[in-house]
Amino acid sequence: MGSFSIWHWLIVLVVVALVFGTKKLRNLGGDLGGAVKGFKQAMNEEQSSGVIEHAVNEADSVSSKATQKE
Repeated sequence: MGSFSIWHWLIVLVVVALVFGTKKLRNLGGDLGGAVKGFKQAMNEEQSSGVIEHAVNEADSVSSKATQKE
């Protein structure tokens, strides 16, 4: 009673397609895909800049320790 079978999902899909139309669903899918792609790119840019900042900070700390020893 709590589980949906494949037939339930097919009926829901047909009803949604009839209500919204396939063109709107295709556009919605494209917009959602573009949003996910943009989010992934932003996350990758942030991670790469974080790695660069971390490397610069470590290089600064190593060089400052070296100058302190001299």
